[in-house]
This record gives sequence, structure tokens and C-alpha cells, in this order.
Amino acid sequence: MLFVDAAHFVLAPFLGYVWCIVRQFVRAAAGRQRLNVLAALNAITHELVTVTNDTYINAQSVCELLHKVAALQSGVPVTLVLDNARYQKCRLVQELADELHIELLYLPTYSPNLNLIERLWKFVKKKTLNAEYYENFTAFKAAITTCIADAPTKHKAELNSLLTLRFQTFSNAQVQAA
Repeated sequence: MLFVDAAHFVLAPFLGYVWCIVRQFVRAAAGRQRLNVLAALNAITHELVTVTNDTYINAQSVCELLHKVAALQSGVPVTLVLDNARYQKCRLVQELADELHIELLYLPTYSPNLNLIERLWKFVKKKTLNAEYYENFTAFKAAITTCIADAPTKHKAELNSLLTLRFQTFSNAQVQAA
């Protein structure tokens, strides 16, 4: 079972603090370039399969990811857990998944708490973007790709406690009238 989602990292300032007494000026890069990462995270081994670009994530990107996943998981049944993004539910993606014998399991709308890879994206943003200045897009891209590549080795201990299969549920929630 692999959890799939895209993250869109924007080259812009991410402040580490909300306010301060003394006025501070924050250095910021010019432009709004973005690095898009579409990834599939193995729920057990925490291995990642990624597709990156600096344009847009679309159905072709998802198809590229499906081919990579199928090549790595040959002979083993594969289930991809996806959100309800339109480019993930289109006919092109569904037909390719059927052809590659990959099951697509869609999460309910507006439920990022059920997608394990969302925790990884939060971790990557915290490690690479919070209160960091990157002079250019190349340095920005290198920091993010290095963090993602180091996830199974350098950041393994942190991610093992973060990427558990415990999810927030509301079975015991009490509803109160407003």
C-alpha cells in the first residue's frame, strides 16, 4: 500500500516566528518559482517513488508515477491511496492503473489527515523552508530534493515516529449543538 500526493514548494519566505518587538526585514527571493513533487510513500518501508517538475502536476505526471511504481513492485499487488484531485481520477489514469494491475483507492474529500504522505510533506517543509533563505531556485530545489532523498537514511529515526499507521478518527467524538 502506497500513499500518493503532490506537494508544491514555492520559492518564497516562510517565517519562523509570527511577530517581534523590533521591525525585522526578511530577505526574499525574486519571483514565485515552484518545485512540484508527486510521490508515493510505502506505508511500511517508507520508501519513496517521486516525479518532480517545475511546471504543473497533471494526469501525465500521475501516469509517470504509476509506471515507476509498477516497475518497482513487479508481481506484488499494489494499492495506491490517493486524494480526490481531478488529475488523479481522470480516465487516462484509471485505464493505465487497470492495465498495470494497480488498485486506486480514493480518500474522502477534504481528509488530508488520512493520507500518510501529508506528514512527510509537513516534515520536509519544516526542515527546508521554515526561516530559510535561498538565493536562487537551484539552491531551493537542491535543499528540497536532498531532504527527500535523505528521508530513508539521515531522517529515518524522526520519520519512523512520524509516519506511523495511527490516524485521527472520530468514532468517539461528541457533537454539541451550536
